[in-house]
Amino acid sequence: MRIPNPDLAVDDSNKQRWNRPAHRRHGFHNAHHLFRRTLMVRSRHVLPLVPSPIDLPGALPELRALLDHPAFSAFCCLRGDALIYESAAQDFSPAAPHSIQSVTKLHIHLIFGRLLAQGLVSLDAPVSEYLPEIGSGYADAPLGALLDMAVRNDFSEDYSDPLSDCYTEEIALGWRLPPEGAPEPSLARFAAGITGFRPGPPPALADYKSANTDVLTLIAAAVSPVPLARMVEEIADAAGYEGAFHISLSPEHLPAFSGGGCLSARDLARFGLLFAGISDNAAYPNAQFLRACLGRIAPRLAPPRDWLRYSGHLMTDGRLLGHAGYGGQFLLVDSETGTSCALLSVLENDAGYDTDYMSQVAFCLKRVCEHLA
Repeated sequence: MRIPNPDLAVDDSNKQRWNRPAHRRHGFHNAHHLFRRTLMVRSRHVLPLVPSPIDLPGALPELRALLDHPAFSAFCCLRGDALIYESAAQDFSPAAPHSIQSVTKLHIHLIFGRLLAQGLVSLDAPVSEYLPEIGSGYADAPLGALLDMAVRNDFSEDYSDPLSDCYTEEIALGWRLPPEGAPEPSLARFAAGITGFRPGPPPALADYKSANTDVLTLIAAAVSPVPLARMVEEIADAAGYEGAFHISLSPEHLPAFSGGGCLSARDLARFGLLFAGISDNAAYPNAQFLRACLGRIAPRLAPPRDWLRYSGHLMTDGRLLGHAGYGGQFLLVDSETGTSCALLSVLENDAGYDTDYMSQVAFCLKRVCEHLA
């Protein structure tokens, strides 16, 4: 007799074991072993780091408070190849892989920058131009609106609601099992089932939906001349990871860019360096697209993080850029000084999310970048 995989099966709270509060810390520290299926990539060449220590917690009490917080897993701050400061909780390491959740979305910025440079996509084109079978939730939405989290439809992403659509999405990302006896829906089938697109001017505040990233993933897979797995390898090679990048896969083996990545704090900071010291000759990112995303008007995040805009699948104030992730993850990069700060943590409340905590993290990393400017 066989039983459903206990790590991936859901209980009455509609959460799989690795994401329940009592197991979440173990789950985020071991997600690369727990997902249904994953792609693992190592870099061909490693970016070596030069120890250049600065006592950041001594200078910034708000950083010391984060490092002492019960949720804390690891922190790493780089300035170019200089290792300025790193720290980890007693049960973790700055070199160990950790779920980075929605920080993974930054891959979509890099991938669409490449596709735009190749003339394979248009920001003004409706999704249906690339995905004729997509459902009513996205068919008429312009691609640029997905990149800016400016789409209004019926998809809900409320972590405090156990029946929110984002939990159904997790089946298609390989994070949990469907109800007993039901098939695993492909990412394409999941996205096609979203309904209710509501046209209108761009919202003042970002309408955050991870399903936007899923649809962008499907578009990239449809138009890219190389497989998305190859693009993941190219990005890893550009970043120069010392460890491995892991990402969960959908049933049709598409990378879960909406939140399936796992990286160490050290390698996440290396990834952030791709967005600093913008070079017109770099394969990643597309410097012209990145500059446009930093400089233009775009929907703002909700207060108190309204100092950040959501533009081109990254969060930015025009100079600083990065992304947040469920459970307590944040990458923030100073595009002018080449400072990259990665913080990994695990919130163990029921929702796995805390707006006040995430605002504290964003502000603290901003202060680190300002201190090193």
